[in-house]
Amino acid sequence: MKIALDAMGGDFGPPNLVGGAVLALRAYPQIDKLFLVGDTPQIEAELTKHHCNDRRIEIVHSTQVVAMTDGAVDSVRRKKDSSVSRAVDLVKKGEAAAIVSAGHTGAAVAATTIKLRTLPGIDRPGIAAIMPSETNIFCLIDAGANSDARAEHLMQYAIMGSVYSRHVLGYKSPSVGLMSIGEEDAKGSDLTKEVFKMLKRSALNFRGNIEGHDLFGDPVEVVVCDGFVGNVILKTCESVATAIMKWLKHELMRSKVRMAGAFLAQQAFKAIKKKTNYEEYGGMPLLGVNGICIIAHGASTALAIKNALRVAAESIEQQVNPHIVEEVSRYNETQAPLESALR
Repeated sequence: MKIALDAMGGDFGPPNLVGGAVLALRAYPQIDKLFLVGDTPQIEAELTKHHCNDRRIEIVHSTQVVAMTDGAVDSVRRKKDSSVSRAVDLVKKGEAAAIVSAGHTGAAVAATTIKLRTLPGIDRPGIAAIMPSETNIFCLIDAGANSDARAEHLMQYAIMGSVYSRHVLGYKSPSVGLMSIGEEDAKGSDLTKEVFKMLKRSALNFRGNIEGHDLFGDPVEVVVCDGFVGNVILKTCESVATAIMKWLKHELMRSKVRMAGAFLAQQAFKAIKKKTNYEEYGGMPLLGVNGICIIAHGASTALAIKNALRVAAESIEQQVNPHIVEEVSRYNETQAPLESALR
């Protein structure tokens, strides 16, 4: 399989990105070609630091980088030689099956949507964030690609999230929950009420509305929401997880007795830290585009990039996109006419 890595995106640039690429090539022999897209001298310098001359690497030179201050769509139009645009071009031309980027999320979404288009039957792509709960992991979709979603978009997110959960995360019949402000179907906004009815009539394993306190205690496998709500949830959870670890460390250092207890429980603390560490999950798939796009955290370490490349490889191996097309087509043949008639 062939993957293109935007080697210039992210907060730390080539050092972490190239370092993660080297780790991935050593761990995943199924990757038979890895394109590193960006400034050739910088990429070569990082490869030299890692003593890496893997023949599976091909450097694709680009002269521009999308800055965080650039507009998403504007960056695609004006920076045609940016590392993210060139990486997407490789997928468009069929030279790579997937792109991984830790750079400007909006630019990655815009570039893949404009250049690759969406899959048949999909109107807007959605970012699927994989998040931990007490008993399992779940898929939150959309986590930020489309903040002005319509009801049909959320219905498509539910289908795509279910496909990803079944074929990549391994859930036989993933349950779906709609993020709202109450469990009753009468609760929520006009948008969520309409989506609730659509999901209830669908063939998906729909549990109903779920609230914020359900996410980590009694979770479903797929949580559906618009990109505005999903992005707020995602960033709030990241912030709370970081804050709790800092608070815990501060309190444990307040006395020798607490420090001794912390030493005895250090393996438990390490397990929790690993479970809540974004590096372990690698990246978030942008579902619905006609190609594989994995969006990594801007602050990604080499380990996070390695795992983002793993997520890309899994999406290719499990043929996520063909399964999405099949499920959406089935829905459109059976349920979409009913939805139109009810409007």
